[in-house]
Formats: sequence, C-alpha cells, structure tokens
Amino acid sequence: MELLIAAVGVLLVALIGLVAVWGLWRRARVASARLVANAEKEAQQVFARAEIEGQRLQKDAEIQVRERLLAARTEFERETREHRLQLSGTERELETRENELSGRIESLDEREQTLAQGEADFADRDAKLHAMEEELERATAEQRVRLERIAGLTADQAKAELMRAMENEARIDAASAMKRIEDEANEKAKDKARRVIAMAVQRIASEHVVESTVSVVDLPSDEMKGRIIGREGRNIRAFEQATGVDLIVDDTPEAVILSCFEPVRREIARLALGALIQDGRIHPGRIEELVAKIQAEMEEKLVTDGEAAALEAGIPDLHPELHKLLGRLQFRSSFGQNALKHSLEVSWLAHHMAAELGADAAVAKRAGLLHDLGKAVDREMDGTHLELGRELLRKHGESDVVIHAMECHHGDYDPHSVEAVLVTAADALSAARPGARREILENYIKRLEKLESMATEFKGVGKAYAIQAGRELRVVVESDRVSDEEALWLARDVAKKVESELTYPGQIKVTVIRETRAVEYAR
Repeated sequence: MELLIAAVGVLLVALIGLVAVWGLWRRARVASARLVANAEKEAQQVFARAEIEGQRLQKDAEIQVRERLLAARTEFERETREHRLQLSGTERELETRENELSGRIESLDEREQTLAQGEADFADRDAKLHAMEEELERATAEQRVRLERIAGLTADQAKAELMRAMENEARIDAASAMKRIEDEANEKAKDKARRVIAMAVQRIASEHVVESTVSVVDLPSDEMKGRIIGREGRNIRAFEQATGVDLIVDDTPEAVILSCFEPVRREIARLALGALIQDGRIHPGRIEELVAKIQAEMEEKLVTDGEAAALEAGIPDLHPELHKLLGRLQFRSSFGQNALKHSLEVSWLAHHMAAELGADAAVAKRAGLLHDLGKAVDREMDGTHLELGRELLRKHGESDVVIHAMECHHGDYDPHSVEAVLVTAADALSAARPGARREILENYIKRLEKLESMATEFKGVGKAYAIQAGRELRVVVESDRVSDEEALWLARDVAKKVESELTYPGQIKVTVIRETRAVEYAR
C-alpha cells in the first residue's frame, strides 16, 4: 500500500512536473509567437521606410542625372557654337587664300606668257647672233687672209705678236696698279715711320769721334826721344814688354807713336808714357811701376765709365761685370764709330721707337745698350761678338727677351718680338746715318762702281750715277726704248738686283729717270 501510495505520489509529482513543463512550453511558445509577430511588424515598418527612402533617393538621383544631362547638353551646345564660329572664320580665311591663290595663278599665267614671249624673242636674237657670228667669222677669216697677205705674217706669228702686245698691256696695267697700291701703302707707312724715327733721333744728340789703331803722344822736345829709348834701347823694350804696345820713335818732330790693335792697352800705354814724361824719371823699374799703377786705375775707370753709361741710358741695375765691359766699349770702334756711343745711341733710339709703338720700352732700351757687348772681349776670346755677348748676358742674369733682342740685331736669328725688330732698326739707323762710320776709300769707290755697273746691265739704260755717298742710284733710261710703266718695273728690278748682289749699310734709293728732249736752234 505504501508502495502504491509512493508510486502514486511519484506519478503525481511526475504529472505535476509535466504540467509545469507544458505550461512553461506554452508560455515560451506564446512569447516566441509574440516576438515573431513583433519582429515581423518591425520588419514591415523598416521595409516600408526603406522603400520610401529608396523612392526618395531614386528621385534625387534622377534629378541629378537630369541636371547633369542638362549641363552637358548646354556645354555641348556652347562648344558647338564656338566650333561653328571657328569653322566660319576658317572658311572665310580659306576663301581669302583661295582668292589670293587665284590672283597669283593669274599673275603666274601672265608671267609664263611673258617668259614664253621672251624665249621666243631670245630664240630670234640667238638665231640672229648666230648668223652674225658666222658672218663675223667669214669676215675675220677674210680679214686674216688679207692681213697675212699685206703684213706677210702667218696666223701663229700674228698670235705671238698679239700675245706680246697683251702681255705688255698687262704689265703696264699691273705696274700702274702696283704703283697705286705702293703709293697708298708707302704714304701711310712713311708718315708713321718718319714720325717715330724723327722723334727718336731728335731726342738724342751725341758727339762722335774717330779712333784708329795708333795714338800720338806729344813730347816737350826731341831730346825726350833719347830718354824714352834709353841706353841701348832698354827703356823702350821695358815699356813695350810692360804694356804690350809698339812704341815707334821716328822722325816726327816732338812726337812718338803708340801702335796696338787693342785700344785699352794702347790707352794704358798712352797714359803711362805721359806720366813718365811728366815725372822725368824714365827707367825700367819706374816704367813697370807706373804701368802697373795705370792698369789698376784703368780697371777702376772702366767700371766707373760703364756705370756712367748705364746711368745715362737709365739702366742702373746692371751687373758690375757688365759695367766693366761697357766701359771697355769706349775704346772699341767699328768703321770709326765709337762702340759705347753707338750702344747708347741704339739704346735711346730703340727706347723712343718702342715708346711710340706701344712696345716694351725698357726691354728695347736695355737690349740696345747691351747689343754689342761681345765686342768688348771678341779680341781675347774665340767667337763672334753675338755669341760672346749672348753668353755674357746669360752668365750675368739677363732675361731671355733681352738676350733674344740682342742676338737678332745682325739678322743671324729671326726676331720673335717687336723689341728685337726695333733694336735691329735702331742699330742700322745709328750705323747708317751720315757721318757715323767711314770706310776705306778703295772699298768705297769699288762699291760705287759696282752699284753703277749693276744698273747699266739692264736693257734700255743709258747712264747710271751713284750719288749721296752711294745712298741713291739714279738711272737714266732711253725714252724710245723704255715706257713710263716699264720704268716702274725697271726700278724694282734694279733694287732687287742691288739687294741680292751688294752689301751696304742702311738702304739705297733707286730713281729711274725718263725724259724726252726736243732740241732746235733759232738762226
């Protein structure tokens, strides 16, 4: 029973539990249905709202599309109008150009017609000229035959004669043109050259002395000759041995002669002999003493004179040895022209010409002063004065430009600077001016005779005269053999022959004279 009650209780409890579970399930179902209904309702509301918003957005999009289409249509219409306007302008331009081209075509047609007419006229003229040429050839041939018959010349001979005539005519024309060009060039160049040289020459004035290889010493009386000779000639032997100078005692009254090719030794001997005569004590011991003293004084004098010359030229920075060498130049001469005075003259001439031409006046002046420095030692050393001078200047620190200007003054080297050319010109100007140098009379006469004979060798020359100490050659031609134009060529040919075959200082002017004289006597 208890078990049954327990079983029933259990069943009741299970039944109650089932009822409770069913109730809970039903509530949950109802709640779920309610939630589904609510969700569907909300979904319908959201859908409705979305549909409304979509319709609105669609309307907005349609409006925007319409606006864009309208704007695009408006822009298209505007661009279309602009293009139409441009096309209209282009059409007008094309029409204008077409009209112009039409006008040009018409003009070209007219020109073509004119050219065609000109070609036709030219063809007619060409035909006429051809006929005239044939007629001229026939006439020329007839004339040639007639001339050959009259003149007795063949065609080749006549051609040769014509060629000679044309050659002479060409030479005459060339001579005239050459003379005109030379006159124009010389007129310009001579003015400049004259001004430069004149200014340079006018600024210097030097005294010029003539020196030789002998010196004459005056004596107070002829009795002094015996004292100079000494017993058995011992004094004269001692003097010659000490000085290296020949002492000539001849019949010249109250004078003796010192002879020596070396001017410094000759000057020392002259001073020593003068001192001995003044002192009165003449014997070998006194002679050696005085000669040694004079030699020492001479060394100092050479340096002093060289310094004075350098200062006179405005060049105080020379090496002391160069001063001494410059001092020796005063005892050296060339064709009677004192070497030191010549160097100073060249220095100033080169300086002034360089200043006028805008060159380096300092270099020109320095090179002019030192250009003959080698002559101070060329008698004691082997070599030309150019080579010796170059070595001396290089040894004592002179610049290359000065050395180059110095070594070019005789034409042994090609000048590469304006200063070198100016030193050469100044040297020639100083040496060639009237009175600067003297020559042996025989050589001078031979040179003049040679100069005249060279001119008389040319065809048509009657006489030739060398005047102005050989600085001008006057050539008198025969007027019937030489024309005026041929005289120009003759002057040039004579000048070229003189340049190539004759050695002379400076320049020689060649003047060709042609004149016609008619002589008649009134009786």
